[in-house]
Amino acid sequence: MMHWIRNLALLIAAPLILTGCLFTPGQFVSTLTIGKDRSFTFTYKGEVLAIDLEGMSDGLGGMAEGDTVKDAADADSTDDDVKPGDAPQESPAEKAQETAEKKAKRDAQLREIATQLAKEPGYNSVQYLGDNKFVVDYSISGTLTHNFVYPFNQDAAMVLPWIAIELRGKDTIRVKAPGFAKQENVGGEMTGSRESKASGTFTLTTDAEIVSQNNEDGSKTAGGKRVIQWNVTPISKEAPTAVLRLNAR
Repeated sequence: MMHWIRNLALLIAAPLILTGCLFTPGQFVSTLTIGKDRSFTFTYKGEVLAIDLEGMSDGLGGMAEGDTVKDAADADSTDDDVKPGDAPQESPAEKAQETAEKKAKRDAQLREIATQLAKEPGYNSVQYLGDNKFVVDYSISGTLTHNFVYPFNQDAAMVLPWIAIELRGKDTIRVKAPGFAKQENVGGEMTGSRESKASGTFTLTTDAEIVSQNNEDGSKTAGGKRVIQWNVTPISKEAPTAVLRLNAR
């Protein structure tokens, strides 16, 4: 069982490693309105950060299942064969040029991602500001006859959604926003834990019955509807979650 779970984690993480980045929220305001008639509107306005994962796959790619870090280090050790001065060293100027070239290549890739995302339904605007930062204005409306996730774009390797709406039975849905909480691991040992930079609010508004929710402040009434607002910080550990009961299909 654990072997299967590990393989699944590797399959999910593989596109992220290949593109060399993981997309996470920065400063944002996000809202979700769900009607008991199954209508919904989701919005996200704010920053999207591309976290560089380059090199992390190299450090783990050669390790077989069951190997330890010490085993890998011992296998790579060539103290008996390589002596100081045998390998040519890059000059500071060469290193700076190499760094600049890598940054230019990454910026070009991320600008292209911005161009492609702007063509997707729901994206009112997508701007790449440089330094691995986008500014996004996204809003979409529909009917919950199927599950919904955001973001999801295979070409840009956005395969780890920040929010998911899952239909459960004939009259129940679960809303969960793992992207708005600190993630200890992404893809298991492929990427390890990373510092969250998410900062903002996620607000759920509904006229449906709230079966459960995990906001310690509970819900409030506004305009005849129930409103739950989660304040998200870089140290938030619990993903915003709510279960609602809608009109049966």
